[in-house]
Amino acid sequence: MKKKFATFALLFVGLTGFNVQANQAKEVLIDNPYVREMPPTAPATGAFMTFENTADEPAIIIKAASDAAKTVELHTHIHDNGVMRMREIAEIVIPANGQTELKPGGLHIMLIGPTRALKEGDLVEIDLFFKDGSQTRVSAPVKKIMGMGMNRGQGQGQHMGGH
Repeated sequence: MKKKFATFALLFVGLTGFNVQANQAKEVLIDNPYVREMPPTAPATGAFMTFENTADEPAIIIKAASDAAKTVELHTHIHDNGVMRMREIAEIVIPANGQTELKPGGLHIMLIGPTRALKEGDLVEIDLFFKDGSQTRVSAPVKKIMGMGMNRGQGQGQHMGGH
């Protein structure tokens, strides 16, 4: 009887193991997502938001996608001999029980080759893919932002979780 129970327990754990694993998309809360409005002829724009990881392990975004652009990349800004340059990066890490902010002049999601004019008030759907295979979708409103300033007139307190 003990052998049958042990076999059943191992089989049950094996079958349900996927449910026990962390789901990074569900552990990351997304606050204040938005896409910067650009002139219709602009070749690219950026998406910004704040991630809050509620898990005890880091969450790692490895890819983003949107039908609003031909190409979507994870980006950062670097100082290169006194010049700010944007560079594609392989991942965005949200520390365990911490936050990561995507903002102009820092980490952001680059939307390259817009597939339509993105005007203030439009919504842009962005899919975020995590290293553990989970994913979530963010609905980011397009906002008219002047200059590189942050947090002025942008907060709508939007709060989203993973799917």
